[in-house]
Parts: sequence; structure tokens; C-alpha cells
Amino acid sequence: MTPDVALAAIVFPGRVSAAPVETADEDSRALEASVREPDRFTQIFDTYFGQVHSYVARRLGTDIADDLAAETFLIAFRQRERFNSRNGVVRAWLYGIATNLIRRHRRNEVRAWRATAKLPLPEPTTGHEERVAAQVTAQGVSRELAAALAKVSAKDREVLLLVALGQLTYDEVAAALGIAYGTVCSRLSRARRVIRESLGHTDPTAGDS
Repeated sequence: MTPDVALAAIVFPGRVSAAPVETADEDSRALEASVREPDRFTQIFDTYFGQVHSYVARRLGTDIADDLAAETFLIAFRQRERFNSRNGVVRAWLYGIATNLIRRHRRNEVRAWRATAKLPLPEPTTGHEERVAAQVTAQGVSRELAAALAKVSAKDREVLLLVALGQLTYDEVAAALGIAYGTVCSRLSRARRVIRESLGHTDPTAGDS
């Protein structure tokens, strides 16, 4: 699924599936066991590194995804004793760490969305924001949708992208960001409204196969 299709699926919503309970429980047991047996953390890394890397790459481009994804898991390993399964699942916890790292690059991300909106086609570039914009365009985000995303507030866009690109449930987003479930709903609703208005209330993927 391209970013355009994934985002449109949230702006023009369908359902987001939660991870099976048994998978979440297994992740929690593995992470908690890794406090005593560090090698058990490999299970968490193998399961989620690709997902986190893909999420970061879609938001900031592949140039920086390697470093931020690796840093996410390094932090997770160092802080694994702090994880409490009663406060959320491992996947949400990891995306929360990644989100905190992505926030350092928020201005670059917004500039990239705006630059993408101005690019008719990906073309050779030199600056970081322009490279990200070209990568995003190549991955399938339309100029119209990029321009709409740039208009969404940072906090609302964060929720939207965790749901659309990270495929997190509302409960997982709440756990990842440390906010209430109702706040997730209100932020997502605002983000949807801004994007719909920016797109003239049309689905940017209409007609795609």
C-alpha cells in the first residue's frame, strides 16, 4: 500500500485492525524476559525493526531512516526495564520512542511536504528537504495530499500518520503518545477535516487500481 492510499484510507476511513492479543502478550513476555536474558530482545528487534524503519522512511525519507530506526531500538533496549505491559503493547511503545526521535526533524518534515507539493516529478536535488520531498513523491504521495498534510497541525498530523502509516489502533496511538483515547479521536478528526477541506472533499486515490 502506497502512502497516498494508506492516508486516504484514514481520511476517508475504513477499519484499523488491532494486533492479536496473543501476539501482544508474547511480545510483552519477551521484552520483560530480556531484562534478565538480553538475547531475548532479538525477538522484538526481528519482529518490529522493519515496521519502524518503514514508518520513519515514509515520514523523513530513507536517508535518515537507518539511523533513527537503529536509535529507536537502542533506546528501547536500554529502557526495557521501564516497559509496563499494563500501560500498552510493545509495538505502541516502540512507535512512541520513534515518534519522539522524529519530532527533532519536524521542521524538515513540514518543509518536505511543502516541497513535494511543488514538485511536478521527482528530479535531482541537493538539499535535505528537497531529497525527502523527491523520495516521498516517488513513493506515491500526490502533490495535493502533501500540500494538505503540511496544513495539519503537528500534533494532529502525528496521530494521523501513526494510524495511516504505522497502522496503529487508536488505543496504541494513545499509549505511544501518552494521551487519552478521546484526544486521539479529536486530533484525528481535526486532521481528517483539514485534509478533506484541502482536497475539496475528494479522495486523492479515486480511480486507482
